[in-house]
Amino acid sequence: MSGVSIDETEPMSETPASEPTAGLTMFELARLEEARRRAAEVEAQVRASATVATRARKPRNWLSAVAFMAALGAVLTFFRPSDPDVATLEEIAAVREAGAGADVARDATDAAVAASRPGYGRSGDVLVRVAMPSQLIESPVALPAGSGTLRYQWVRAADSSEADVPRTLAPGMSVLAPARPGVYRLAVGEGASRQVLDDLSLAVLVPFAQKFGGTVNGYRLGSWPFERLGGERPLGFVEVTARTADVSLSRHVRLGDFVTHDQQAQWPRYVVVSPRLLDKVELVVDEIAKLRGVGDPSRIRVRINSGFRTPLHNSGVEGSALNSRHQYGDAADVAIDADGDGRFTSFDSRVVGLAVEMIEKRHPELVGGLGVYVNARSSYVHIDARGRRARWWG
Repeated sequence: MSGVSIDETEPMSETPASEPTAGLTMFELARLEEARRRAAEVEAQVRASATVATRARKPRNWLSAVAFMAALGAVLTFFRPSDPDVATLEEIAAVREAGAGADVARDATDAAVAASRPGYGRSGDVLVRVAMPSQLIESPVALPAGSGTLRYQWVRAADSSEADVPRTLAPGMSVLAPARPGVYRLAVGEGASRQVLDDLSLAVLVPFAQKFGGTVNGYRLGSWPFERLGGERPLGFVEVTARTADVSLSRHVRLGDFVTHDQQAQWPRYVVVSPRLLDKVELVVDEIAKLRGVGDPSRIRVRINSGFRTPLHNSGVEGSALNSRHQYGDAADVAIDADGDGRFTSFDSRVVGLAVEMIEKRHPELVGGLGVYVNARSSYVHIDARGRRARWWG
């Protein structure tokens, strides 16, 4: 995780944690008082384990670049960097196919959650799946055994126009993803009886191999760290148009939230999104709702300051890590109004940090980085699902 440039976050006013919170019941205030105590413990743990970031400097010419890469390889081999966003070469090799294309199954473990929420993941709130072109995937529609067959057809999320031919759907059958990259929804039935599943979307990726010279269809992405050495890279990219930017990836996150703040004006644009990260964020919001005693987590206000960053943009962000997880779609800088006062404050960030710790203990498969950022301009938390624990204080 790294600092966020001015164009990536909006300055927020600060409120002392001890200031009374208006509009809450005594029951909610009692819960928040307990949250304050536990958040203080988390803050102490995070500060104790915080590390000083070691940043890699850019080489000035090709000769120094060769020496730089050789020295960097030696350092990464024999010394574990203190920067929580920089992985060793061994770690890069171990997870090179993970991250961007990682999906989550419809596996909400709580029966009540599974019954009330249509989405994927343990939260039941992930509303998108990712797939490669023409990939067979699990059907979003669970047909009871012996119910006969239906017809399914993919339609474009932008306008519900037909994107593929109708095919047979029977109990236990997989469905075939469209051959062209894009964002789609599933229509079941035929003619006037056809029903479009508006809650769930399928993002068919542009394969990574279609990136040429650092661009995809003219959109500038740059090169991933160690890309030419076989290092970690995304499986592909989600194509975003002006009409699909509002597609919900989860209960609180839109596709447009992951677009890089790089001032490129053209459409389409391309992003990398990990459904595992979306699942983790929604579980964190659920935990905050429980702390506040809020029955409906959708009432919790969430803002994504920074989602995916192209390597080209990341290289220009002051203080950014060479191998920042933002480049792989499994990291986000998130501001959550934990106490419901309409602002994003330092207290909110501490409560979010507490919720992240609780979720990782409950779901170790979602372990990752946690960075708490509190300053005069803004308060937010970096959350990622890198697969190993990392903690720091910004």
